[in-house]
Amino acid sequence: MNRTVLRRVAAPCIATLALGLAVSACGAGNEDTGSKTSNLSGTIKGAGSSAQEAAMKAWRAGFQTDNPKVTVNYDPSGSGAGVEQFNAGAIDFAASDAALDPTKGEVDAAKARCGGKNALEVPSYVSPIAVVYKLNGVDKLNLSAKTIADIFSGKVTKWNDAEIAADNSGVTLPSTAITTVHRGDESGTTKNFTDYLSKAGEGAWKYDPDKVWPLKSGEAATGTSGVIAAIKEGSIGYADESQAGDLSKANIKVGDAFTAPSAEGAAKALEVSPIDDTRTEGDLAIKVDRTTTEAGAYPLFLASYVIACPTYDAAKLDLVKGFLKYVVSTAGQQAAASNAGSAPLPASLQTKAAAIIDTIAAK
Repeated sequence: MNRTVLRRVAAPCIATLALGLAVSACGAGNEDTGSKTSNLSGTIKGAGSSAQEAAMKAWRAGFQTDNPKVTVNYDPSGSGAGVEQFNAGAIDFAASDAALDPTKGEVDAAKARCGGKNALEVPSYVSPIAVVYKLNGVDKLNLSAKTIADIFSGKVTKWNDAEIAADNSGVTLPSTAITTVHRGDESGTTKNFTDYLSKAGEGAWKYDPDKVWPLKSGEAATGTSGVIAAIKEGSIGYADESQAGDLSKANIKVGDAFTAPSAEGAAKALEVSPIDDTRTEGDLAIKVDRTTTEAGAYPLFLASYVIACPTYDAAKLDLVKGFLKYVVSTAGQQAAASNAGSAPLPASLQTKAAAIIDTIAAK
């Protein structure tokens, strides 16, 4: 697969010249929703990303409305659990906020689950990860990647530390102790967050990107909703921005400016992030550029995936294929943007993803 850079304009209307196409996500692109017929019937099961939960609700509702005899069940058990369930054959598709990791044996396990054929993996959901916090009297906070790394590694332990104060001139910071909150389950959001700290943290983060949080310090919580619920006065954590609710969200340093989390910012960061050309055919994993200085870009984001087998039995084939086609379609992406605040996939990437899903065949 050739190295390809995704080019897009801010959501919801996204124009792109990447991947050899020049079309707009607002009018052209993949219009096939995968649900042209109401003759489909049956049940399929998926599990994984809790970050995708709100988007999955929209996708399930849209697809089931068009196909009233179909039931799509989804368990937001976390990316790690979803991949494990998929590889064990317990579900029909998985959703993960991190691409299958060949160094962890996930690619080989998925291949074995799929009868010796490489699993298919396509982007389905793009969303900023917010650094969420709760600090009385501090509604706006600027943090560099290095400072975030120092906070979560335990080097910075007070809110009025000089390192935080340096980027927040004029803000009265309390001497309150900082409580960090992280995911206690295997999480693709954690892998994206630690990837950002590793690449943008100026050497302050000493750990490799991973779905498993590397430190014993701080408070552990299960799932995105668990992290949000655990943020109390003096706490700081990380979560999909769409589920941050009323919590305060830090601006992160990009170049010489500080940028708030937004779908538009994630879209701009996606512009400079290439497809990983080391992956197998049918795998559209993205190499996220965490160090971009593009104005308005927000490089702390997740590109989340749906994972499926290239073949299914007759009872599941059209259901899985139809649902996943809907997920990556213009209608599906707009539904997710409305319900979850995500950035719709560029039309060119929709087309690439749909073409891969189209290859799903009968066993």
